[in-house]
Amino acid sequence: MTRLSIYTLCAGLLLAGCAVEVQNLQPAKELAQRSKPPGSVYTGWRIFQDRCAACHGQAATGTNGAPDLLPRVRNMGSRRFIGLVLKRYDWNLAPSPLSSAPAEREALIDLLEQRKDIYSLTMPVWQGEPRVSAHIVDLYAFLSARAEGTQGPGRPAQ
Repeated sequence: MTRLSIYTLCAGLLLAGCAVEVQNLQPAKELAQRSKPPGSVYTGWRIFQDRCAACHGQAATGTNGAPDLLPRVRNMGSRRFIGLVLKRYDWNLAPSPLSSAPAEREALIDLLEQRKDIYSLTMPVWQGEPRVSAHIVDLYAFLSARAEGTQGPGRPAQ
C-alpha cells in the first residue's frame, strides 16, 4: 500500500466516524425537544394577559372569582388542556349542543364587556375566539412553564 492509499483510507475512516457521531446526536436532540411543550411562552403570555388574566390573575395564580391554574395545568397534558379550554372547562358538565359560530362569538363579546359581572359567570368556551384558537399551543406553553416553575410571574423573554 502506498502512503497516498493509507492517507485516503484514514481520511475515509475519520469522516465515516464523524457521520456516525452526528447521526447518534439527532435522537438526543429530538428527545430534548419533546420534553418541553411546543409553542411560544411569550406569545402564550400575551394571549393569557389579553383573554385570561382578568379572571385568573396576571400570574395565573387565581383570584376570588377564578381558580389558580398552575396546579391544574401541572398534571394536565396538552391534549386535555386544549379540549378543556376550547370545548368546555369542566369534564363533569354534559356537552353543550353545537351552536352557530356568530352566536358564540357574540356571547363571548358580551361576556368580555361585562367585566363587573364576570365573576358570577362560568368560564366561556374559547373555540369561537380566533386569537385563542390560533394560539392555544402557545397558551399551554406559557401555563405549563409557569406550572413547572421555569417561567416566573412576569413577562417572559421573547
